[in-house]
Amino acid sequence: MAKVCSEKTFLTRQQLSTNTPDEELAVIENGDSRVHSLCGDNCETALSSETHRGSFTGSGAMARFSYFFFMLWNWASHRENRQTERHDSFLERFRGPELKDISSRESNAQSVGLNDTVRKRNKKEEIKKEEKKEEKKDEEKKDEEKKDGDKKEEEKKDEKKDEKKDEKKDEKKDDKKDDKKDDKKDDKKKEEPPKEIWIMDPAADQYYRWLTVIAGPVFYNLMMIVTRSCFNELQDTYTKLWIVLDYTSDLIYYADTFVRSRTGYLEQGLLVKDAGKLRSKYRTTSQFKYDMISMIPTDLLFLKFGLNNPEFRFNRLCKISRLFEFFERTETRTSFPNMFRISNLVLYILIIIHWNACMFFAISKTIGFGTDTWVYPNISHPEHGRLARKYIYSLYWSTLTLTTIGETPPPVRDIEFLFVISDFLTGVLIFASIVGNVGAMISNMNASRAEFQAKIDSIKQYMQFRKVTKDLEARVIKWFDYLWTEKKTCDEKEVLKNLPDKLRAEIAINVHLDTLKKVRIFQDCEAGLLIELVLKLQPQVFSPGDYICKKGDIGREMYIIKEGKLAVVADDGVTQFVVLSDGAYFGEISILGIKGSKAGNRRTANIRSVGYSDLFALSKDDLMEALTEYPDAKKALEEKGKAILMKDNLIDEAIANAGADPKDVEEKIVKLQGNLDGMQVQFAKLMAELTSSQTRMKQRVTEMEAKVKSMRPEDLTEVVADKDKKVQ
Repeated sequence: MAKVCSEKTFLTRQQLSTNTPDEELAVIENGDSRVHSLCGDNCETALSSETHRGSFTGSGAMARFSYFFFMLWNWASHRENRQTERHDSFLERFRGPELKDISSRESNAQSVGLNDTVRKRNKKEEIKKEEKKEEKKDEEKKDEEKKDGDKKEEEKKDEKKDEKKDEKKDEKKDDKKDDKKDDKKDDKKKEEPPKEIWIMDPAADQYYRWLTVIAGPVFYNLMMIVTRSCFNELQDTYTKLWIVLDYTSDLIYYADTFVRSRTGYLEQGLLVKDAGKLRSKYRTTSQFKYDMISMIPTDLLFLKFGLNNPEFRFNRLCKISRLFEFFERTETRTSFPNMFRISNLVLYILIIIHWNACMFFAISKTIGFGTDTWVYPNISHPEHGRLARKYIYSLYWSTLTLTTIGETPPPVRDIEFLFVISDFLTGVLIFASIVGNVGAMISNMNASRAEFQAKIDSIKQYMQFRKVTKDLEARVIKWFDYLWTEKKTCDEKEVLKNLPDKLRAEIAINVHLDTLKKVRIFQDCEAGLLIELVLKLQPQVFSPGDYICKKGDIGREMYIIKEGKLAVVADDGVTQFVVLSDGAYFGEISILGIKGSKAGNRRTANIRSVGYSDLFALSKDDLMEALTEYPDAKKALEEKGKAILMKDNLIDEAIANAGADPKDVEEKIVKLQGNLDGMQVQFAKLMAELTSSQTRMKQRVTEMEAKVKSMRPEDLTEVVADKDKKVQ
């Protein structure tokens, strides 16, 4: 029985060795219990074929006991002499390190036990086992050789991989270099500003020059198309000249359309430079339609009807708005706007007279020359057949009719009457416009003179009323004459009051800043303070012999000489010590109010105007008002003033170095008291208003309480019912 069991267990071992790796893993995990179960199953099948003996009696029990003993012995021998398991790379991927050791130990123990039992019973099987072992060793050697080959191949592959990696690195470096180059190119592209298209700025001089260019062809078409259409002799004589001028004007028209499509406009205060926006904006304007009409090639009709039909070019007159725009721009740019307005009005009148003369000649040609007394005489007469006589006669008739001056032949036919009536109405409008515009222009030209004359008249009336001496009256009149002749009658503040503060400051800086910088104490001041002071400078004009200041006067202003000469004179007013000219200044120390000055704020000299002199005056109040925002500049100016006084020995150092002046402290205390009194008065007013409002509120509350007490429950139910109705 033991033999059968051992043989069957051996077979099962062989079967297990040929199973899949998963089954081997299951065997390893289950351990020897799997072997016992297989042996038990096989034993049971063997016992079922024999007689039903007890499995734990007789030879069966001895077999089991001997098998158990051999298993223990094989296990112990295996623990002493371990066998290396064949390397299997596939199983290593699934086995952990612990499972490998356990499986190797168990498999070795099982194989050793089985080999011992088989060696006793069958030596042939041992030989087979040894052969298998040798085969295994050979296989292991082959596996090792394969592994060595695999390692070499892997090394080769690694070398190839390294080479590929190096190639990839080189490629990456090249790519990086290319990327850097591309990035540099992109950066250069980004740094390079986008290409700006050509834009016409309507506020630039270039736009005005273009208006001057386009105004020529427009005026040519306005005058000559109607002339050539009515006077055929003019068209026939100079046909080549008209062709050149016509198509030159057409080219300028096309160029003007392009300029209009590129003319910028302001959007949120900035000039739009996008070509798409400019084109879309141009298409929305009404002038776009007229420009398209003016560029219609109506000259193609010449191919059918001949060149002697210039009336086909009347569509070119749709550009006349460019001529009006040129006149408007010129009026704003010229220094003689009134003269330009008068000449512009005369030009309009001449154009109307010219068109009317051409229409008169065309009507006469239609009716027939010399058919009646109203039309143009018969051209068969040599004198009336000349081109110059035709135009001059028509122009003369048109001028007499439109100005309603002189007599003209009376009309005979109905069309003649209608034409004369329309001319009379047009003449009345022209006469009214002439009278009105010329009168307004003349009044505008004399507005400043009339205003100045009104001032002189008022001063004269005052001096006569107060019985001023003739000498002083003559000096005043001479002073006014000097102002008018030198064009110094305008009040700067009045003229510049409509400008914003920034522009006014820039104009003042442009005019007065260089003059103010000549003053020593203002040379190193802040720019903001200088701008404040420049805006506060007041121009003053003195006539010959006028005293600007006298010795002992309180100094409230400092002066800067712009033009003229001033003399520092003695008390007699005749002896001259020094003559001051353009750029000189005086009185700067007195307006600073420097403590310790021996002269105080008094003038120390007599200064008199030799001739007419223009000065800039800066008052003490204006200076102190400006210095309140610049305390550091105030200290610097005081230090400069002290240095000047110390240099001239005009300062008391003891007083200058002393503390605050008691007078100044008293003045400050008085000001504080006044401010406190004012605040108390305002506080009392606020308290009175508060008490009155509280009393009114109390009265209203008591009235409401009385009304609530007097109300009945019925009234409340009615109010609630009304509210419910409103809610519903």
